Amino acid sequence: MRTEEFDKKFDNGEDASKHLEFSKARRPGREPKRVNVDFSVWMIQSLDREAKHLVLLFNR
Repeated sequence: MRTEEFDKKFDNGEDASKHLEFSKARRPGREPKRVNVDFSVWMIQSLDREAKHLVLLFNR
């Protein structure tokens, strides 16, 4: 399929996913990068509380 045809189908709201090869998809700039950060104790405690809260929300 030509690019113009694909764009037209997409712009018209048609399902264009059948024309894509998801196994070869890449997301540039999304590679993980390890960093070391020092936080104060209160910040770690706050992050832990928020993480527990999010787990509860996602496990509903």
